[in-house]
Amino acid sequence: MEYQDAVCTLNTLQTNASALDQVRRERGHPEIQLQAMRGFLQRAGLKVEELDHLNIIHVTGTKGKGSTCAFTEQILRNYGFRTGFYSSPHLVQVRERIRINGRPIEKDLFTKYFWQVYNRLDETKESHGGTMPAYFRFLTILAFHVFLQEKVDVAVIEVGIGGAYDCTNIIRRPWVCGISSLGIDHTSILGDTIEKIAWQKGGIFKPGVPAFTVKQQEGPMTVLQQRAEEIGCSLSVCPELGQYQSLGVEPVKLGLAGLHQRSNASLALQLTHCWLQRRCSTGRGSAAGFGGFGTAPVFEPSPRMLKGLAETDWLGRNQTLTHGGITYFLDGAHTTRSMQACVRWFSEAAAQHETNTTWVPILLISVQFFSFSCLLLFITDVLVFPQPCHFDFAVFCPNITEAIATCNADQQNFNVSVENMLTRCLDNQQSWRVLNGREEKPEAEFLIGDGLPLVAEQRSATLVFPCILSALRWITQGKDPVLSDPSKHLIPVKVSVNAKAAPLRAASNIHVLITGSLHLVGGALKHLEPSLAS
Repeated sequence: MEYQDAVCTLNTLQTNASALDQVRRERGHPEIQLQAMRGFLQRAGLKVEELDHLNIIHVTGTKGKGSTCAFTEQILRNYGFRTGFYSSPHLVQVRERIRINGRPIEKDLFTKYFWQVYNRLDETKESHGGTMPAYFRFLTILAFHVFLQEKVDVAVIEVGIGGAYDCTNIIRRPWVCGISSLGIDHTSILGDTIEKIAWQKGGIFKPGVPAFTVKQQEGPMTVLQQRAEEIGCSLSVCPELGQYQSLGVEPVKLGLAGLHQRSNASLALQLTHCWLQRRCSTGRGSAAGFGGFGTAPVFEPSPRMLKGLAETDWLGRNQTLTHGGITYFLDGAHTTRSMQACVRWFSEAAAQHETNTTWVPILLISVQFFSFSCLLLFITDVLVFPQPCHFDFAVFCPNITEAIATCNADQQNFNVSVENMLTRCLDNQQSWRVLNGREEKPEAEFLIGDGLPLVAEQRSATLVFPCILSALRWITQGKDPVLSDPSKHLIPVKVSVNAKAAPLRAASNIHVLITGSLHLVGGALKHLEPSLAS
């Protein structure tokens, strides 16, 4: 069996009727989700107790949990430990979710372990009502299996959604837990207030296991304190990153751009410091005696810690790519607070790339999963932050890499229809026009038939394209040779739409902000960095 065979089989768990039915049944009874997860883990030949040997660092949050995990993993790898890192979602290939020593596991290794786990579950499904785990549950089980087989010294585990009922919370005895910045997201699952969301996130706390959090708003911070007291663990608030420098440490340099990464870096320092203390202690009972709430101590980061922070690389988050005269700014922001942070980062980063030559700023955005209010806030920030960001074009597209699906199964999503995605793009295009003071009746062409629709055309500087590659090629107008693969099939673009690209053809430099979804960013990276798909 090849890697693509494994991924195609994995994708059936997105649409598996029994898995989807199980998810629907559990939606009103979240407490049984972990019970189901234990059953799947056992059927896969694993025991919950075995996970204790992974020396886990468990991290949740709304924004920044993945970056925190990336900082944490890099630091511990710099100490010479064999690291495992489980994260979601992936950008280009699903094997990115499961990393050994910072690198996605090789295709042959993924394939080998995939079939070991899948076959065990498949062989036992008839005696369990025909049930198979859904997509994310399966990958979580697979990650645990890989880390155990590969004998990692530490496993850094990023929560999927929430915490209390997330399938990663089957972990019984992590070494330390962390919570990054909290905000409003996944309200249908976690609750419609930040306090309810904080309750869910605090569900990863474990008795006697130290927990750390970045500074939070008063309401959610109170909830986290209550959760820590109920569960029986200490909870410490991380200091500002600048406080470490008060000890005479040289300025802390981060490999990830953006001011918001400073709190993630501080959380990573506390998590690794705590983990290392326990690792170097004589016994595993070093958590005894923890309790209460307070500020985490400021310590002097070691050279290995500082080197780890500076070397951390996390694609798709405040990432800049330059291809000749085209500069791409990529960030998977999709919540209110993350969009605000994205605007701040882009304003500063784009200013550093400005030249005396003619340049055109473009926004390529997918707003498939966040609300009209988030779009409103993003546009407001773009227009007022502190030096207004003006975009000559706002381009919308669904999270579809190419107009005609190729053999790449890694980026297929069967949970939302093409028609739904395109309708949402057209709705958001019109919202953009209205919020920018262009309230004309839309004239978009929306054709759903034998194929995907042609480009939706407007008199304003907003357009909708049927796929990511079509949007990128129109934006770059042949200036990026990486996008010029003639074997890639594209739906023809109207002559009138090509005519609108005259400013792009005349420009010496083009700045493209790609944001709104990690799935959009991943689809763009597949085309912009072809090596990621190999």
